[in-house]
This record gives sequence, C-alpha cells and structure tokens, in this order.
Amino acid sequence: MTTPGTLLSQVLAQLQASPEPRMREVMTSLVRHLHEFAAEVRLTDREWAAAVGFLTETGRLPERDEFILLSDTLGLSMLVDLLGGHAAEGATETTVLGPFYVPDSPRRGNGTSTAERPSGDPAFVSGRVLGTDGTSITGAEVDVWQNGADMMYAVQDKTMPPGNLRGLFTTDDEGRFSFLGVRPVDYPVPVDGPVGRLLEATGRHPWRAAHLHAIVRADGYHPVTTHLFDDESRYLDSDVVFGVKPSLIKHFTPHEPGQPDRPAGIGPAERWYSLDHDFVLVRAT
Repeated sequence: MTTPGTLLSQVLAQLQASPEPRMREVMTSLVRHLHEFAAEVRLTDREWAAAVGFLTETGRLPERDEFILLSDTLGLSMLVDLLGGHAAEGATETTVLGPFYVPDSPRRGNGTSTAERPSGDPAFVSGRVLGTDGTSITGAEVDVWQNGADMMYAVQDKTMPPGNLRGLFTTDDEGRFSFLGVRPVDYPVPVDGPVGRLLEATGRHPWRAAHLHAIVRADGYHPVTTHLFDDESRYLDSDVVFGVKPSLIKHFTPHEPGQPDRPAGIGPAERWYSLDHDFVLVRAT
C-alpha cells in the first residue's frame, strides 16, 4: 500500500540520479519540504488546483514581475538577501530589489535632477561611495530610482517619461555623487493581481515604507542593492515586503523656501529636503 512516506521515498530516490550535486541537494530538500507541507495540512484536490491556478496567473502578468512581488511579500526575497549578503562591519546593508527595477537608467551628471516632470517635493541627495577602510571610490556607479508624490514609479505610469525619477550617476575623484530627486512617499504594492488577492485573504495591508532605491557598483567591490527609508514613514515596522533595516532609516532634513544656498533646480518658492548618505562597499576577494 502506497503511503505519503513511501511516495516521498520514491520521488527522492529518482532525484539521486542528478549529476549536479547542488541541483540534487536543492531539489531533494525542496521536494521533501513540499511533500511534508502537503501532508501536514492535508492538502485537498481543490486547494492544489487553486494553488496551480494562482501560480499560473502570477506568471502571466505582462506589466510587472509578479513572481518577484510574491517572493517579496512572503519574506523570501529578504531571507535570500540575509543569507547571501556580503556583510562586513560598517558596510551598507542590502535589501530587496523590488519589482520595479528597470536596467539602463539614464546617465546624468552629478547635481542634476531625475525628475523629468514635476513629481513631488524636491529632495537633494548627496554623499560618497567608500570602501570599508574609508577609501573614496572614484568612478563608482550609483543607480537610483523611486516613486513620486502620486505613489507610482515611471514603469507603472505610461503617461510619464520612462526615465522619470531614475538616474545613473558616477562618483567624482573624491567618491562623491549628488542628485535632485523628490522626497519619497509611502505607497501600496500592486493589488490588482494574484498577490494582491493573497494579501487581502491573509488580512495584510499592501503598504511599503517610503524609500529611495539604489544599486551601487564599483570595480573590485561587491555591488550593493539597497533602500534609503524616510524616518517619518508610517510603515517602518510593518513594511509589506519586510525590507526595512534600522541602518537604512534616514532623516530627510526640511528646508524652507527662499534659501539662497538651495541647489540648482529648486525654485525660490519651493519647500525642499536634503539627505546626505555615504554608501560603503565591501571589497571583492
């Protein structure tokens, strides 16, 4: 008589034929946990069919990577980040990439604006890219993207220029970079797909804490994918993708209109913000 245990043994025995040790290790563990999960909750035919339909629909959305969003909201993306990060004392901590990253951001000069249309309260972001020993890194790339006051990224809003609130900046001889963006706002992840329905069914809110995204790259160093979170966000303790780390929470300093030393691109009647932050990279070995 076939039992759940004997079935699992049969499947695992066939996996031992895999010629790649890592593939064999990963698949053996995955299948074991999957079978044990199904047996533990006594998964029904109807529930299994619903799960297959859910995953099929998740892979069919053309406008975004819903599978990344699913991984993010289940905390899996952050777990992989924690397991694989290049941690070192004083180094910038990593966090999730998110589903709205688009490669090939427009190259922009330091101090210039990423806003190709009015998109929110101006925020001047500056800092350096350093090694863990304090060495300034010249020629590092700081790839940034963010949402605007409408809570949307350019990739979500087809009325916006595709490069809006995105930019690729290169550090100078002192490792410095700067750009004019906007102060980020809290926003909900998309809820018009299967992940949104799953959040609702499990009684969870869809909100992300306000943040800027950045990928920092430099020759000879491990790249870092990270966020800079606004310390006034309401969702720092309940970010839907679990991406907040205390070291990444920053204060956007407010400035009243009319200050003579305001950065270029900020009008005399505009209230604006500033943030100074250094990214610290780990040397590759």
